[in-house]
Amino acid sequence: MRIQLTFVLLFVAAVLQAQDIKISTKDNDLKLAALPYYSYGKGLGITSADSLFQLNIRFRMQNRIGFIKNEGEDDAYDGQIRRLRLRFDGYVGNPHFLYVLQLSFAPGDVGEIHDGENINIIRDAAVIYRPNRNWSFTFGQTKLPGNRQRVNSSGALQLTDRSINNAKFNIDRDFGLQAYYLNEKKDQFSYNLKAAVTTGEGRNWTKSPDNGVALTGKIELFPLGSFTKDGSNFEGDLAREKTPKLLFSGAYHQNNNARRTQGQLGDDLYQQKTLRSFFADAMFKYNGWAAMATYMSRASHNPVAVDPLDPTLTNYAYVGHGMDYQLSYTFPTNYEIIGRFSTQKANKDIKAFTPDTNEYTLGVTKYLWEHAFKLQAEFTYDRLSFNDGSTKNNWYVRFQIEIGI
Repeated sequence: MRIQLTFVLLFVAAVLQAQDIKISTKDNDLKLAALPYYSYGKGLGITSADSLFQLNIRFRMQNRIGFIKNEGEDDAYDGQIRRLRLRFDGYVGNPHFLYVLQLSFAPGDVGEIHDGENINIIRDAAVIYRPNRNWSFTFGQTKLPGNRQRVNSSGALQLTDRSINNAKFNIDRDFGLQAYYLNEKKDQFSYNLKAAVTTGEGRNWTKSPDNGVALTGKIELFPLGSFTKDGSNFEGDLAREKTPKLLFSGAYHQNNNARRTQGQLGDDLYQQKTLRSFFADAMFKYNGWAAMATYMSRASHNPVAVDPLDPTLTNYAYVGHGMDYQLSYTFPTNYEIIGRFSTQKANKDIKAFTPDTNEYTLGVTKYLWEHAFKLQAEFTYDRLSFNDGSTKNNWYVRFQIEIGI
């Protein structure tokens, strides 16, 4: 309760302090203040004649096809619309008060519909108060300030998808209140501070409430100044930084009495668990070269849950840790080569249920219009190591086209 009260008091103080500070409409790009997406264009914009209303429309889609070979299973082809997103943002009445709405329509985004569960069309629906260039306060459903690759838009990735560690450890979207203090400067030491108090249940949750909330805090450091064109929010050095740029960040998240196996994601647990997550990121860019390293972990006391109605049935919160290493070079012709290595280790309490994994990926991307229009090809190999000493080798090749405005 003390943490929540402190958060509210900081919000009120910032609002009072900012009353006499003006902000123009040109400062209302949401990619940093509310949704940290790489903005490769402004979309289709409409502003009313009296400047009291602004609407911006964007869309993007990812179409992919691949060949999958999993050991012990039949070979398979996979073709799908991986993502199909429609986004609206702008302001109403006053440029200090903004809104953002993002909808998803692809099957992989929406997921299977089960009896008693909500359809997952809504990804983001939030109102933002931005009193000045530094502060912003968001109320609604959107991404939490977690690890760098998760915070980046899926449209700003070098490879066709995020890493296996993001799939297991990320903290995803949630509903609640977020506060950002952004202090990025071009050629000098800079930093961002971000915090959130949310429900911990994930997006579009309307089942019974509980007595647990999720608390998130993050700090981002830019020892050599901010990246060109907000380059910390997209992968690869498309801006071809003229001087070296660095980002270090750390985030902590505690989801009290979580109902799902991965906090905001996953199946319902038989028993609620408190989950603690930690993220650390480093990013470097210079003259076409880009490198990233990430550590992710989740911990919980006694992660195995037992069905109170049938003690023979169990499930578990996914706990453990993982590392991602990614290196790339973007040629002046806008071709890019990328390599990524990921290692993932399950906690000893759940090793009997899930394997450790090493993943190796090589990719080639051709940027036709930055991240907005690109062609991607990749090869990924997974080596799974099970608790009984057995192993399994899986691999796939994939081609993907991304296009959007």
